[in-house]
Amino acid sequence: MNSESHSAAEIPSRLDLVQEDIRLACEAADRPANAAKLVAVSKTMPAAAVADAIEAGQRIFGENRVQEAHGKWPALRDLHPDVELHLIGPLQTNKVKEDVALFDVIETVDRPKLARALAVEMERVAKRPRCFVQVNTGEEPQKAGIAPDEAPEFVTLCRETFALPIVGLMCIPPQDEEPAMHFALLAKLAGELGLKELSMGMSADFETAIMFGATYVRVGTAIFGARVLLE
Repeated sequence: MNSESHSAAEIPSRLDLVQEDIRLACEAADRPANAAKLVAVSKTMPAAAVADAIEAGQRIFGENRVQEAHGKWPALRDLHPDVELHLIGPLQTNKVKEDVALFDVIETVDRPKLARALAVEMERVAKRPRCFVQVNTGEEPQKAGIAPDEAPEFVTLCRETFALPIVGLMCIPPQDEEPAMHFALLAKLAGELGLKELSMGMSADFETAIMFGATYVRVGTAIFGARVLLE
């Protein structure tokens, strides 16, 4: 599927299906129907596809590449200033200025150097995007995120030393493991730390994540179809 195949009819119907699945999962978990919000993951998607989703009523989006996001989102946000944009990919300290300026929520805070850089930039520009701490629940060496046993100390550092607006935790479970145990671990950590927000669950497992308390689920393929390969 290429970028031209994402018709204006396909995306709204897919959005409706995902939203209905979210509602049903919340109901099955005995949670309010709106307990889990949908983050439509628009990385690699052209602006026209994103515009179709916005026109269909979607207002929360996730991007993982700052350069790509800067290429398509300023014009979209001029037209739709109520859109909420989440950074869901790795964050480099030398991109903090751009990240703080563009994003409303940063989901991938995972190391002291980054926390310090974010705090300095937020103070400089008087803008404070809400932040999630990314936890590497599978302790995978190739994956970003703070180790679970280091998360309490790191969250305290972010809150007390750097005064970051930490609202929740985020994780990406290993692909070859049952995600439920990772969602359960993240929920347990959040509860111990007094954090209300949990960003977990993607197209293949968001219903399971909702069972374990997800308040944000990140869904891309189920809405937009196959990814567009970027050169």
